[in-house]
Amino acid sequence: MKLYSADLSPYSAKVRMVVYAKGLDHIAVTPPEGFLTPAWREASPSAIGRLPMLELDDGHVIPESSVIAEYLEETHPEPRLLGATACESATVRALANVADLYLTANVFMMTGGQGRPPTTGPVRERALAGIARGVDSLERMVDGDCGFACLGRLTLADCALVPALFMLENVVPAVGADSPIPASPKIAAYWAAIQQQPMAARVLAEMRRGLQARIEAVQRAEAAPT
Repeated sequence: MKLYSADLSPYSAKVRMVVYAKGLDHIAVTPPEGFLTPAWREASPSAIGRLPMLELDDGHVIPESSVIAEYLEETHPEPRLLGATACESATVRALANVADLYLTANVFMMTGGQGRPPTTGPVRERALAGIARGVDSLERMVDGDCGFACLGRLTLADCALVPALFMLENVVPAVGADSPIPASPKIAAYWAAIQQQPMAARVLAEMRRGLQARIEAVQRAEAAPT
């Protein structure tokens, strides 16, 4: 199997953390050739044409980070990243949705995403309001004492929250807004603790590498003669 992924992509990072947590060494994690070019989108094995994508050994392609994460949970159930009961699994999924839909999605709306300029005006304000709403919800939902988002162990919620909080801490300030993490005590405690977890630390190192590569690419573009 192949997981098509990019270092800085938070949705790709979420799936990589699932892969690492389950010890799925047989899955090759690779960036797609020519990612983000029109030619890549046309030739993409997924109709959606975005990362991440999981290509199975029979050639079938699974798109969308949450779908891939759930597929890996179903096909490789140990260690379990959902709950032991339906209620526990609902808690895990709710936290993961806050990460994906309220935090990461609004960071992309605010920054413009995929090399586009940051947004301004009402769009930026809507994104900031969405982030604030997500942070407020997360502050009330997350377990700030045990080192994990919930259930006292690593779950799919952590796999989604780690890249989302990286984006809040590193990307939001780069486009002129303050990270909301320090003003949220439970989130700040969770964030400090989860970064020490080996799978999270591995993913965060990859995201930092991707961010540095993005910064260097921007600097090269700005320095190039016109």
